[in-house]
Amino acid sequence: MDSYHKHELNSTTCGGNHRHHRRYFFRVVVKMTSFVIFAGLIYFIFNESNYRVRLVAKPYSNSSFSSHVNDNENSLESILRRASMEDNKTVIITTLNAAWIEPNFIFDLFLESFKIGNRTQNLLKHLVVVALDQKAYSRCVYLHPHCFALKTNDDVDFSGTAHYMSDDYLKMMWIRIDFLRSVLEMGYDFVFSDADIMWLRNPFPRFDPNGDFQIACDFYRDNSTNMHNFPNGGFTYVKSNERTIEFYKFWHTAKDYFPGKHDQDVFNEIKFSPFLTRVGLRVRFLDTAYFGGLCEPSKDLDLVVTMHANCCIGIYNKMHDIRMVLDDWRKYTALSAGKGTNPSRKMTWTEPRRCGLGKPIKHKKKVRKD
Repeated sequence: MDSYHKHELNSTTCGGNHRHHRRYFFRVVVKMTSFVIFAGLIYFIFNESNYRVRLVAKPYSNSSFSSHVNDNENSLESILRRASMEDNKTVIITTLNAAWIEPNFIFDLFLESFKIGNRTQNLLKHLVVVALDQKAYSRCVYLHPHCFALKTNDDVDFSGTAHYMSDDYLKMMWIRIDFLRSVLEMGYDFVFSDADIMWLRNPFPRFDPNGDFQIACDFYRDNSTNMHNFPNGGFTYVKSNERTIEFYKFWHTAKDYFPGKHDQDVFNEIKFSPFLTRVGLRVRFLDTAYFGGLCEPSKDLDLVVTMHANCCIGIYNKMHDIRMVLDDWRKYTALSAGKGTNPSRKMTWTEPRRCGLGKPIKHKKKVRKD
């Protein structure tokens, strides 16, 4: 064989070997990729199912809630029945302890917002105040007709200031979740509101009639069903049904798997759980255009429903900026009624002085975290 043909033969053989190696390498890559995808899928399925099993495997233990005032008239059932709305079993609930009940403190500002709000005055008769200590209860009955003196199985003392994320604070938050579960089991829908939320308009027209569990946001992502919203548990509207009752049990149980976290953080941990899909819970996030706060204020006073003193640490800081909110609202309502010097001027909120993102803590007194 001449040198030319030897060269051609060698070239053909080498080319064939290269093509064979490429085909072999390609098959190996495909098999490895398929294996990785399969293994990842198995891990995901196992992990999700294991996550669900871990959270629901622990039996739920019902807590009972009684009153310090031992008579039928002041039982929870009696108070809820008297406070509920005429056309449905709906109540408004807030919780209160001694730290917030001094004259002209948070609770007084909360009640004032109902009195100066647009179509909110009549809602006060549906407000149930859950007092966490005797001092708060005494102040409540002086100011308001529907007060429940909460006494838990553990008989925890909440009369002192519960500093943010302290053990007492966490206990308070989880007792609140369990208490709200008991309200649902009694057949009542509720709006829960922290007392540092100012009610400026009737919220009910803004709720989604198809939602089971509706929650306010620190920051809103343009879609009420987007689970990546940043919820704030200080304001919720919840309908009483099997889905919400099971969800509140699930939520309360989940605290044991996320120790040291409060209800809002645990909700963020479980909101993607398959359990919510399985029970069919319809979650809705409330738009900050209506349900605003100092984190993300409602930009249009013609739309605002509530304003929350969130993104704020310290009761004195909260009170300072809440008073600014109420002052702005009075100016707005005066302008709307044509009493201002320039009724056509578009009102905006005064920028928060002590609260909101990036605001330094300014105070003359020792700040108490809430």
